[in-house]
Amino acid sequence: MSNLETAPREVACGATRFDGVEVLEPREVPLGGPRALPVRRTLPQRERSLVGAWCFADHYGPQDVQGTEGMDVPPHPHTGLQTVSWLFRGEIEHRDSAGVHQTVRPGELNLMTAGAGICHSEVSTPSSTILHGVQLWVALPDSDRDAARDFEHYAPEPFSRGDATLRVFLGELAGERSPVHTFTPLLGAQIDLAAGCTLELGVDPAFEHGVLLDLGRVDVDGRALESGQLAYVGTGSRSLRLHNAAGLAARVLLLGGTPFPDELLMWWNFVGRSHEEIVEYRRQWQDGDDRFGAVSGYTGSVTHLPAPPLPATRLRPRRRR
Repeated sequence: MSNLETAPREVACGATRFDGVEVLEPREVPLGGPRALPVRRTLPQRERSLVGAWCFADHYGPQDVQGTEGMDVPPHPHTGLQTVSWLFRGEIEHRDSAGVHQTVRPGELNLMTAGAGICHSEVSTPSSTILHGVQLWVALPDSDRDAARDFEHYAPEPFSRGDATLRVFLGELAGERSPVHTFTPLLGAQIDLAAGCTLELGVDPAFEHGVLLDLGRVDVDGRALESGQLAYVGTGSRSLRLHNAAGLAARVLLLGGTPFPDELLMWWNFVGRSHEEIVEYRRQWQDGDDRFGAVSGYTGSVTHLPAPPLPATRLRPRRRR
């Protein structure tokens, strides 16, 4: 997934402590231009830029893409992160400079490790009439941010806890563990709640958690969420209570992890540590440097997504609340 904002703001990321439940509102961003797929972005923002190592969250659909271009994101770069693709409906074709060609389908995880540098494209398939899902980024710690390019695909088995159905695609929850490797302790799970369902989940008190509401209305530890909002719960909690009081089914994504240890600087599709690093990443991408490689098989009209202009001022960490 690319951040296609024409004037992206730098975001400095670091850990903070918060007691209680904080609700983050999404903002709408056009993915690929004004007539393209709109997404709702809950991370990063001024109020909070990280949940564990989760540093970017785009939530889109359900969007009818019949007769439109759907999703068509040309080859674009990444550094210092992993991308997580998770769908509820539709299909997306992924290609990257590690030579991977993989279709993303509902209920299946695509995890791409950028490390020192990668580029990839994402295009919805012709059979996709509705697109609905999330695109997420995970920041890599200092020790692993220059790791080699990598890719993992995993389809977790759904399991039930009362009137809830869970799919754990990263980490461990309710006795189920994903085999997918992460560089910091992480949790990622889809939870479907039947009408009237209350689910008490045991969680790791060393983790901070984010609950992103996709469908319906759900209370998180007594705090009501509307669709598209993200509830943040800080470290120290040993349990999480999800309650669907509505008469229809609801669905959430539960994201979690230990507070990220490093200070980050994010700009466009790059995660770095300083202004100089970001400037160099941009130059290398614009110059076609081998750091990012090349994508084979993409047939769109734009073969190389250009980086937006850098701001006139120095990229600096933004003060956290």
